Amino acid sequence: MRKSYLKSPLGIVFKITVGILSIFWIAMCLNFTANCFSRKYLYPTLYKEAVIKYSDYYGLNSTLIFSVIKVESSFNKNAVSDAGALGLMQITPDTGKYIAKLQGIERYDLTDPTTNINFGCYYIKYLIMKFDNLDTALCAYNAGEGNVSLWLQNKEYSADGTTLTNVPFTETREYIKKIHQTFSKYKKLYGNILDKR
Repeated sequence: MRKSYLKSPLGIVFKITVGILSIFWIAMCLNFTANCFSRKYLYPTLYKEAVIKYSDYYGLNSTLIFSVIKVESSFNKNAVSDAGALGLMQITPDTGKYIAKLQGIERYDLTDPTTNINFGCYYIKYLIMKFDNLDTALCAYNAGEGNVSLWLQNKEYSADGTTLTNVPFTETREYIKKIHQTFSKYKKLYGNILDKR
């Protein structure tokens, strides 16, 4: 009786439906597992409290700050670049001194994650205010204010003096591309959770 039911048109439809649902649930489980893995290991939100605190304080998108940290140091608080940039947001001692002076801070430690995030957020906001364009500000974060100011005066690199249409440094071009890609990944994985809190 059971065998004949499974061979009937209704039984065949039932088997196909069960098969499709099984594939669907397996795909959903795999997607969920991949997202959990990506969130924990590939695109984490470490130092979330400090990122949210200072991105809010300086009026920045927290997803942007997570993206910058991911690209700059991959969340390694002890990271040191060849140029001597330190910590999560890779701030050079000279830039750190400049930020501390602007903020009126005398004692600080760039290897401290909270201080590094505070300084990095402050500097990104400062650059956005100075250049009035996020991508231009991010170029300055990577290549330096002086370089970007010179590029903006050159018609070969900027038609309007605000937006860079051509970035002469390969490293900086790649940096901006990585920030955009990382930002998109964070948005895909977390949606607006990071901004809504």
